[in-house]
Amino acid sequence: MTASDAEVVALRAVAWIFADDVLRDRFVALTGCGSDEVRLRLAQPAFLGAVLDFLLGNDADVIAFAEHAGLAPETMPLARSMLP
Repeated sequence: MTASDAEVVALRAVAWIFADDVLRDRFVALTGCGSDEVRLRLAQPAFLGAVLDFLLGNDADVIAFAEHAGLAPETMPLARSMLP
């Protein structure tokens, strides 16, 4: 996995999070980042790492996202390790 691959995983995670009302609301509550701020920060690798941190904070979310994205759950921590 490269840093570019990790960014793609994180961008897919952002789309998945914001497509689900419950996850989106939890993300916004925990980070304070609403839709507008997220759009502004999508190009920042550190922000994308924080998105993966959010997912990694809940095993059920990791598994659900991995299934949705067609990835192994083990991909999430690997992707996270590639981002600042």
